Amino acid sequence: MRLITQAAIIVVLAGLGGGAWYLWQQRVENSAAATPAGAQGRAGGQPVAVDVVAARTDVVAEKAESVGTARANESVVITAKQTGNILVINFDEGQRVRAGHMLIGLETRERQADIDQAKSDLDQSRAVRDDAKSRLDRARQLRGSGNVTEARLDELEAALRGGEARVRSAEARVRSLDARLDDVRLTAPFDGRVGIRQVSPGALVQPGTPITTLDDISRIKFDFSVPETVLGQLRPGLGVVARSAAFPDRVFEGIVSIVDTRVDPITRAVRVNALFENPDEALRPGMFLNVELALSRRENAVIVPEEAIVPEGLKQFVFIVVDNRARRREVRIGARLPGEVEIRDGLKAGDLVVVRGVQRVRDGLPVNPRPFPKTGS
Repeated sequence: MRLITQAAIIVVLAGLGGGAWYLWQQRVENSAAATPAGAQGRAGGQPVAVDVVAARTDVVAEKAESVGTARANESVVITAKQTGNILVINFDEGQRVRAGHMLIGLETRERQADIDQAKSDLDQSRAVRDDAKSRLDRARQLRGSGNVTEARLDELEAALRGGEARVRSAEARVRSLDARLDDVRLTAPFDGRVGIRQVSPGALVQPGTPITTLDDISRIKFDFSVPETVLGQLRPGLGVVARSAAFPDRVFEGIVSIVDTRVDPITRAVRVNALFENPDEALRPGMFLNVELALSRRENAVIVPEEAIVPEGLKQFVFIVVDNRARRREVRIGARLPGEVEIRDGLKAGDLVVVRGVQRVRDGLPVNPRPFPKTGS
């Protein structure tokens, strides 16, 4: 019995020893597998294989996008200035007219009669004044002989002053009636295209009654807003392109005409006005447009794939290959493009940048660079 017990103890101890050896061996293998390739490289292992690409140059255009509504270069609603019946309508709906073109005329017989009466009153006032002046001149000639008293002279001088005042009043009335006569003829204040007519011949109109609209759409103004973050890049003369759902295959080109002096404190955006030449009048006031504002253009910007960027906090880094070793380089990025990013500082064209394998390399680590495939593997 004692021999059997000792044999059992030996078997148990052998089993425990074998299990411990197996667990230790597994731990060593797992530790080796978890060791980064970079650490192996630093320990004298094989260089890490990485995919690299040469930093290239290209044109980079920074843009801001927005939407808004088009409006006419000049726009006005033509309204009546006086009460009266429409005598003549001198335009066709949609007609293009020049500045000064008469659009409508009201009946003028009553106003012309008022002008004739005012002119007659003016002639009478002038006659009375001239008579007062003649009597005063005669009285002054007789003054030396003593036949005219000072009181009489004062009376005649007052009569002359009254006559001159009545003449001035009559002249003012004639000018006023002439101006009112001009108001019965409504003319176009600027070159443009008239809209739909809202009155008919013979209609009685009151001051403020809408007659039609007049729009100058040879040029179109477009108001839109952009974030205040691009305010430093805004200036009159920047190029703007616009697109409309009404013309899906057409691009309209314009320029920034003015930048608002204020930033909206709620939206933190600034209003911008752009001007588009519209010779064929394809654009109409009220149309909804999408616009792109060209903020800047750099001809020789350095470009690398976006995968090469290694962010750390607020900083950005890349790894470049120099003499088959990875070198960590801090960079300042600029515009972001589809799958690529502009490098404003820290790289130059031609530098070999690690695109794939950046997680396995460290600064100074030996690497085995190979060209980055243009179509991802």
